[in-house]
Amino acid sequence: MPDFRLRVFLAVARHLSFTKAAQELCITQPAVTKHIRELERGYEQRLFERRGNRVSLTEAGQLLLRYAEQVEALHHQLAEQLHTLHDTTAGRLRLGASSTLAQYVIPPILPGFQARYPRVELTVLIGNSEQVAEALLKGQIDLGLVEGQVRNRDLHYEFLLDDELVAVRHATPGQPPPAPQPLAEVLRHPLVLRERGSGTLEVLELALREQGIRLGPAQAAIYLDNTEGIKSYLEAAPDCIGFVSIRALSRELAAGQLEIVPLEGLRLMRHFEAVWLQGQPLLRAGQQFLRYAHQQFGTAG
Repeated sequence: MPDFRLRVFLAVARHLSFTKAAQELCITQPAVTKHIRELERGYEQRLFERRGNRVSLTEAGQLLLRYAEQVEALHHQLAEQLHTLHDTTAGRLRLGASSTLAQYVIPPILPGFQARYPRVELTVLIGNSEQVAEALLKGQIDLGLVEGQVRNRDLHYEFLLDDELVAVRHATPGQPPPAPQPLAEVLRHPLVLRERGSGTLEVLELALREQGIRLGPAQAAIYLDNTEGIKSYLEAAPDCIGFVSIRALSRELAAGQLEIVPLEGLRLMRHFEAVWLQGQPLLRAGQQFLRYAHQQFGTAG
């Protein structure tokens, strides 16, 4: 955005925090305050109310936020079109990724993409699948990478690669690998599960419903919002069983900290997918990222 003061205003308005805005923009907090004061003097309006540590938008600030977001969007559209004229890939690409993808699948391919497209400014927002979808609808990201089964009719979905959820527990050293167990037996253990809104929990509950099983609150030992937390919990709770992506377990399996419990007659397969706004063309940088990701994962783009 040409006017850096508007970038500062947008950062403060979105975080409602001068400190977080300074961290996002890699400038000092006094510099953030200076830019906001310059805007307020220029428009002869207070843009923020400051009460102690709480920051809120004034009516004038809310009006400026609506127009500043439009200016930001138009600026990036212009940059996209100008780069396209010269057949170059540059500009901003804001990715959003559900936590399994963000932790275990996407990071290994990002350095290669950045090396190939050094003029792309890349950022990654991390949340569960529901939060990534919301961020797309709010215009906070350009391309999402999600897991799960639920579809939003305002979003377009494209297959990225396959994944499998497995039952996992604290390892029993010196014992043979666990034999396949009936699902009913596995579900008698206290369960360590992902939080509501996560694609992992959604896939698990859908597979269980197809078996005529519904998880009750009493079956869950705890709900956690990330896979690393689930793995750490399981290492300290030998009686519990969790369900996580097999892609998240390579280190713990090799170290003998956790072990997979095969399910008798059941495999929990799912897809990772790319997602963007329905009816809107994907940015050129987003198209190149998807093409690169398909090449790295060996899947058809």
